Amino acid sequence: MKYKFAVFIDRDGIINEDVGNLSKIEDLKIFPLTIKAVKLLNKHKIPAIVVTNQPVVARGWVNEQWLNNTHKEIIAKFKRGGAKIDRIYYCPHHPDANLEKYRVVCKCRKPGIGLLKQAAKDFKIDLKESYIVGDSFRDIEAGIKVGATTIAVKTGSSNFKDSKPHIKVKGLLEAVKLILEKEGLS
Repeated sequence: MKYKFAVFIDRDGIINEDVGNLSKIEDLKIFPLTIKAVKLLNKHKIPAIVVTNQPVVARGWVNEQWLNNTHKEIIAKFKRGGAKIDRIYYCPHHPDANLEKYRVVCKCRKPGIGLLKQAAKDFKIDLKESYIVGDSFRDIEAGIKVGATTIAVKTGSSNFKDSKPHIKVKGLLEAVKLILEKEGLS
């Protein structure tokens, strides 16, 4: 069965512990329940897509090769746990970047919607039918801009400012269970 929606998941604070700015692979700690949550999405063939701002590249603390290797490691850890992340999209830009080539105001940095639109095109999904799970106002505002259902989780920064998520939960597993229930798949 193929769905017309996906679950978009922020990375730091949702998939893995938010250590500030991940720049050392030894600091990568996956939350155990996130693997279980993604397995539930996989069971129902719902795409699990990670969408993340990574200003560590723009600041020059890591390069894109290091970031891509880190994302391969995240995908491998999920695979070893029996779960599949369908794809990881990232924005390396920041308007105040140390590295000039990344110093841009772009459409892909959340709350911009460029990464979401690219994923929608790649996976042929309807953003208005999709879910955005995040721990910051950037995630929630991006989700609202595309008409998705937004779910705020408390495992990360919980910096929601004045954004108004549709749903608030403790973590990704609870979010996925609510999504499955809403979709009649629980």
